[in-house]
This record gives sequence, structure tokens and C-alpha cells, in this order.
Amino acid sequence: MWKSAEALLAVAVAGAVGLAVLPAGADPAAPAEPGTAAQKTGETGKLQQAVNVPAPGPAPASAPASAPASAPVIGLGRTALPEEIAAWNIDVRPDGEGLPAGAGSVRRGEDLFLQNCATCHGEFGEGAGRWPVLAGGRGTLQSDRPEKTIGSFWPYASTVFDYVRRAMPFGNNQSLTADDTYAIVAYLLNLNDLVPEDYVLSKDNFPKVELPNQPNFFDDDRETAEKAFWKNDPCMADCAGAVHVTARAQVLNVTPDADPPKGNLE
Repeated sequence: MWKSAEALLAVAVAGAVGLAVLPAGADPAAPAEPGTAAQKTGETGKLQQAVNVPAPGPAPASAPASAPASAPVIGLGRTALPEEIAAWNIDVRPDGEGLPAGAGSVRRGEDLFLQNCATCHGEFGEGAGRWPVLAGGRGTLQSDRPEKTIGSFWPYASTVFDYVRRAMPFGNNQSLTADDTYAIVAYLLNLNDLVPEDYVLSKDNFPKVELPNQPNFFDDDRETAEKAFWKNDPCMADCAGAVHVTARAQVLNVTPDADPPKGNLE
């Protein structure tokens, strides 16, 4: 029994490196016995199936002796299909990269907005209840109650398109066609006095749309603007003196009576 298993293992190893296994004393030039090759092939397949490894392919006719061994096949998952990648790759850049083909007018967008968006955002983007406001707010960013809308705060029209396309309408996201998305974005731009009522937004003219607050956005420059505040040798332990409670809540008794232990950042 063990000799039979040993023979199967020898056949599997020989098949993996492209060698022939012959019985002791056999003539290498002699023709194979009927059925022997098929039996060995079948036995090899059974052994490989038992240990869950891929079947070896035919060895190259003249493989160099120093050729590196091929990477092992793990056998998990598969290569993503183009349509599966396209379903996830729907982001849109400010320069228009990633926009789908299509177009939509302000007037068509108004109808779609009333059907799909007005319940939460109001008929004119003013926001229903505590839902986000989408229009107005110009000149309020430095006030005590700034309104961060598409026209007052957002930097790029691509942000509007990407968000509507990816996440709206609420509860039924990605149900809009490309033309519907263009139309709704055109209507939102019109509500913010950025395009006229007869405007038709498309892939071609989309990159030309500029939002008023775009110049106030800039790349993260903390490596230069805040570098003077960095310390080459930051404190990591016993960095402060004893901690004491200096005030207590007057209405709710939520402050612990005892002083908390001094923390350690290590």
C-alpha cells in the first residue's frame, strides 16, 4: 500500500518538473505500455485534487536551467471583469475625468428635482426641516451662522455630480441615468445663480463651470506653514505637572470627587 502511494507521489513530482518516470530496468526508448500514460495521468489528477494544487502544464521544450520557479497559484478569487470595475469606478474629477456621456437641461432638472429631491431639500434647495440646504448662503461663511451650500462653499461642480450620481436620491441611490444626473446638477447650479435657465449641462461644457468659493481651497501645506511649531524631540512621558480639578459642574454632578491620575503618553 505504501509503495503505491510513493509511486503516485513520484508521478506527481515528475509531472510538475516535466520528467518521465520509468520502472527500474526499463528502456527509455521503448514504447509505453498500453494504458500506462492514461493511468498515470488519471492518478496524477487524483493526487493533485486531493492536495488542492493546480494541475501542472506542459513543460517548455528547452527551459533554461537557471529559470526561476513560477509563483504558486493560491486559487482564491478571480480577476475582476471590466463591467464590475466600471460599476465601482464612477468618481468624477474637477477636470471632468470620469464623466459619463450625456446631457441635461435646467428645465428637465427642475422636474426631476421635484420628483426625487424636494422632499428633503425643498423645492428651491432651501432645505426641508433639518435636511441640508443646497442653494443660497453667499457671503455667510465668515458670519456667526454660515450656510455651506453649493454656491457658497463647495469648490467644484464635480463634487455635486459625483455625490448625486453616487448617493442620491436618498434610499434609491444610483437609480438616476447619466442624463438625469446632468439635469439635476444643472438645476442646482441654476438655483445658485451660476447658469441661466436655458442652460444645458453636458460632458463637453462641464469643466468650464466654476464655483465662487473654488479659489479659497488650497492644497494641504502644513509641512511648510506649521513646520516651525514641530518639535524634534517631543515629550512622550510625564509631560505636565499634577492635574487638578479647577471647576465643577453646577447643575449636574458629573465631575469626579477625586483627582484623576496623571496620564502617560507612552
